[in-house]
Amino acid sequence: MKATVSDIARNCGLSTATVDRVLNNRPGASAANRQRVMEAAKQLGYLPVADQVTLPSRPAHLEFLLPIGSNAFMRDLAGHIEDYAARLPLVASCRIHNLAGISPSALQTAVENLSLRANGVGVIAVDHPRTRNILRDIVDAGMRLVTLVSDVPAAPRSAYVGIDNRVAGRTAALLMGRFLGGRTGHLAMVVGSRSYRGHEEREMGFRSVLNEEFPNLTVSSAVEINDEPDVSYTETMKALHNEPELLGIYCVGAGHSGVARAIREARPNRKPVFICHDLTKDTRGHLVDDLLDVVIDQNARLIAEQSVIRLLGSIASSAPYLTRKFIEPRLIFRENVPVQ
Repeated sequence: MKATVSDIARNCGLSTATVDRVLNNRPGASAANRQRVMEAAKQLGYLPVADQVTLPSRPAHLEFLLPIGSNAFMRDLAGHIEDYAARLPLVASCRIHNLAGISPSALQTAVENLSLRANGVGVIAVDHPRTRNILRDIVDAGMRLVTLVSDVPAAPRSAYVGIDNRVAGRTAALLMGRFLGGRTGHLAMVVGSRSYRGHEEREMGFRSVLNEEFPNLTVSSAVEINDEPDVSYTETMKALHNEPELLGIYCVGAGHSGVARAIREARPNRKPVFICHDLTKDTRGHLVDDLLDVVIDQNARLIAEQSVIRLLGSIASSAPYLTRKFIEPRLIFRENVPVQ
């Protein structure tokens, strides 16, 4: 038989009114009493559990702040979040805010439009002093916070949901070196935005493995394109023109469609090895057309599901942080592109 509010009250020595306030996330209970109630509820099996994360006993209101723009991965992520949240009874509402860019001011504008009912907020943001202050304000207002895709470790978030981006960059370098089989020459790097900690970590990981294991390969150009395909196209055409024997191109963020377009139009004598991130409709096509060699995919569907679960878990938990658990990236080649 499932435990009741009265059982929890007896277990922790508090009134049923206090227990009800805590379980429904209403004001009027001290932090100490909230912890006592949540611990008793866990011990008695009152709170639901999903994937080893304790979930709240009442439906929660969730909001996500995502810089979607023209980014195909962000669009996929937003769609998966909405779809998964709609199928969970413990999600009372789920709202996606499309940020007008990646600047702290764009984030601030979106935060000002958060619902007063919001219990938890998921965010993709750059790691910047103003951003960190905005995220602290969210938590100070009584909402739980989860970062997605690119972490902001100094912010008081309950969890980070995404891959280990430094490992992803190291993996890209290992693949690049193995594909090139001991050849000596130059590589180009197309960086989305170093303002994102995730992009910065990927670049660091990539350069580290080249220095450690493939000193014969040198990054001769590394341009920041702010995830704009037209800019990545222009910069890739320039790199291919300046270095006809360019051995490889690593696209750290979005902008891969511009790189693929440049390779298709330039038609170099030997196609450079091309590695990028995120399986989307475009990158599927680039793989099939043999313009792209491998995608290091962070799995938008899994990140979406885990971000919802982690937000619900943080709302139910009395602890400020949940156990850290990275999403495992997938390596997608032309021969193993998964069915959509």
